[in-house]
Amino acid sequence: MKKILRHRIWMAIALFTIHCSLFVSAAVAQPSWVKKSTKSVFTLKTFGADGTLLASSMGFYVGTGGEAVGPFTPFKGAQRAVVIDAQGKEMAVECMLGANDTYDVAKFRVAGAKTQPLTVATARQTAGTQVWLLPYRETKRVPQGTVRKAETFNDTYAYYTVALQMPDDAIGAPLLTDDGQVVGLMQQPASAKDTLNYAVSALFADSLSISGLSMNDRTLRQTAIKKALPADEQQALLSLYMGVSSLDSASYATLVDDFIAQFPKSHEGYVYKAQLDANAHHYAEADRLMAQALKVTEKADEVHYSYSRLIYQKALMHPDIAYEPWTLDFSLKEAQQAHALNPQATYLQQQAYVLFAQQQYADASAVYEQLYASSLRSPELFYEASRCREMALDTLGQLALLDSCVAQFSRPYLKDAAPYLLARSQVLTAQGQYRLAVADLNDYESLMSTQVNAQFYYVRFQNEVSGRLYQQALNDIAKAISMEPQNDLFYAEKASLEVRVGLYDDAIATATEAIRISPDNSDGYLFLGVAQCLKGQKAEGIKNLQKAGELGDPQAADLIEKYSK
Repeated sequence: MKKILRHRIWMAIALFTIHCSLFVSAAVAQPSWVKKSTKSVFTLKTFGADGTLLASSMGFYVGTGGEAVGPFTPFKGAQRAVVIDAQGKEMAVECMLGANDTYDVAKFRVAGAKTQPLTVATARQTAGTQVWLLPYRETKRVPQGTVRKAETFNDTYAYYTVALQMPDDAIGAPLLTDDGQVVGLMQQPASAKDTLNYAVSALFADSLSISGLSMNDRTLRQTAIKKALPADEQQALLSLYMGVSSLDSASYATLVDDFIAQFPKSHEGYVYKAQLDANAHHYAEADRLMAQALKVTEKADEVHYSYSRLIYQKALMHPDIAYEPWTLDFSLKEAQQAHALNPQATYLQQQAYVLFAQQQYADASAVYEQLYASSLRSPELFYEASRCREMALDTLGQLALLDSCVAQFSRPYLKDAAPYLLARSQVLTAQGQYRLAVADLNDYESLMSTQVNAQFYYVRFQNEVSGRLYQQALNDIAKAISMEPQNDLFYAEKASLEVRVGLYDDAIATATEAIRISPDNSDGYLFLGVAQCLKGQKAEGIKNLQKAGELGDPQAADLIEKYSK
């Protein structure tokens, strides 16, 4: 009996020793970095425009200035987002720093105090590596797992398969190595009971960034949360340029303010803001901003040029809104000062614009002549110069410059030549050079065949008639009629030409159709009567001429007298 008792005592001592050993082992197994690292993990919550909660996940800091990473899915459709740190403090997400929809990761900045980041591992982990998942505000029960697979993507980063029981609501939680470096960001599990889970490289999430083209990035456009400006000034300037067409006015104004705050010594921000104020007719504020741009800039010529353009735009678009300091004389002075500092052709062209607006056409022409041999030599330049000659009533000079304009293109013409061909045809028509005008209109039609309308064919018809190209004229007026079959003017013009070239039967048919379309218009009766009289059907013809007279046609009486003899 004593032997049995002694045996049980020894067994109890052994079990107690084993239990203590296991307890010590568990304590040692708990990583020393857990308590410190949990300060870097937070809950992320996103909200819609109406304030309703959209989604909740986890995330963690990767920078000391509030830079953080987390899943992108919660941000879709979100108007705002907040994070709640381990101390329960709530802070707003200030802006997006990058996103990738394929791997469901986002980088963003949290507004507020200095943050404590996790150290992002640069080395890829291999199969068999022990890893730890760090949930939000957890310091005691930190799940441990093993990397089963590390698949490479984008040539550099790893996508991990991990043998690990993932706690609820741990999407976006960091996956760390034994020494406390974060290697991955936990992803949505296949099922709640799955013991194999997945993490995308934390290094990849941390590498996400904003570029000048991110304003139009399809992924980032899925969230209404503000996008950060790129750190590089030139890329940030590209963001301003892209934002004009992709953002609403309020968001764009915020973007410009952000640029000024981020690059206070860059004149571009003040120039962009001045443009916004000028658009809103806040000219005094725009003037102040341009003065500030001149103070900070190292490129005064660019600011003087922008200043000139701003005043010029106001003078042209809103001359009725008084702001005494902004005159065309002031605009010209600014353009001249820009050119004096840096003799660029663009600054000289700006002077020509202002001189034209001042109706100083000879002076504007003289400036354009200086530009013909410059880098700005182009069809547009010669066309602008031709407008000066037009306003000075120098039609020969105007035509010569339009010839130079069209000469900048080579055959076969591209669509870029079309507006200049049309402009030259109009000048040729005014000068009575109808066949040359028709030639330009023919080239225009070949370039714009899908866009020409009935009016185009009517204009070319008129030139063809004046140039005695009668068959072409008949073809064109027929095209005009086919496009606008209810336009009685076209029928009258066609009947008139058919009478003129002796096609009396055709004229009778055309005039009859004109009467059917517009029985109260005298033209149809007039040309029907003339055609009938010329064909020898005087009785019928006189009746129709009389009807034209009754409808008020002033020619009817003379024609009745002529054909009654």
